[in-house]
Amino acid sequence: MPNKPIIAITMGDPCGIGPEIIVKALQSAEVAEICAPLVIGDRTALERALSVCGSALQVCETDAAADALTIPEGSIPLLALSNLAETDMRYGAPSVAAGDAVYRYICHAARLCLDGQVAAMTTAPISKEAMHRAGHDYPGHTELLAGLCGTDDFVMMLAGDRLRVSLVTIHEALSDVPRLVTFEQVLKTIRITAEGVARLIGKKSPKLAVLALNPHCGEGGKFGSKETEVIAPAVKTARQEGIDAEGPLAADTLFHFSQQGCYDGVVAMYHDQGLIPLKMLHFDDGVNITLGLPIIRTSVDHGTAYNLAGTGKASENSLLAALRMAARMVR
Repeated sequence: MPNKPIIAITMGDPCGIGPEIIVKALQSAEVAEICAPLVIGDRTALERALSVCGSALQVCETDAAADALTIPEGSIPLLALSNLAETDMRYGAPSVAAGDAVYRYICHAARLCLDGQVAAMTTAPISKEAMHRAGHDYPGHTELLAGLCGTDDFVMMLAGDRLRVSLVTIHEALSDVPRLVTFEQVLKTIRITAEGVARLIGKKSPKLAVLALNPHCGEGGKFGSKETEVIAPAVKTARQEGIDAEGPLAADTLFHFSQQGCYDGVVAMYHDQGLIPLKMLHFDDGVNITLGLPIIRTSVDHGTAYNLAGTGKASENSLLAALRMAARMVR
């Protein structure tokens, strides 16, 4: 139907499970009800995934995003940006050619969003190693999309129905994290998270928990001073701006209360601090959302799962959740 939003779905690394979870997700009647999907990727990889998954869907190539609205039922609209050889997309073996193709899928989807040709983009998992080998040196989707959109004010959030976690630092070596946890970065993350969560849940002033960096909130300086010198002042400033933020709070106990509904969102200081508990609760239905961009981008919360590639056994649940979230954010 013409009133459905077009959502671009980037294939991700064709050597992984991306094409298969796309096929399995697009077999769901729910997807057709909430959006008009447009896959951006490689025809050979998609047809191989159809065979692996035993799907009766057909590939329908197009050059125009708007065609996604009129593609016949039982077809997958594909905007093909690569023509990879079988040797370039062996299961579990990321290649330079695939890494370059992945980069082009993402860039094209972002341009379609920025130009208003699609309403949102949802991304399948990539191989950062392959992308780096192809000469595209980005830590991940989030940083690449921020660069394409020309913004430094972005935040990575992973979300499910019970828990939403955003990160002050993202893909960084653990040894670099203390240096990167600054007053400005913590405050920016709180601000963007408050705005993003408010839109996601329809609550004007969501309650946020801001985590400490060190055990026991630094134990009065015995285990570090980031809590008193950086995090507490950032929370105080956020509260003065009208944001309902509380912290710094000890990470080892906070998540118990967060999953009980005491908080609408959590601001974590580094990747594993926030994402281990998130994935304990939402491994199959978690969604990666990039907040602060001028476009809507959601993603699965897992990687390429090379061990499952080619088996047809990978779960499409996270991709389905990401498409639901994108459609909801469009509305």
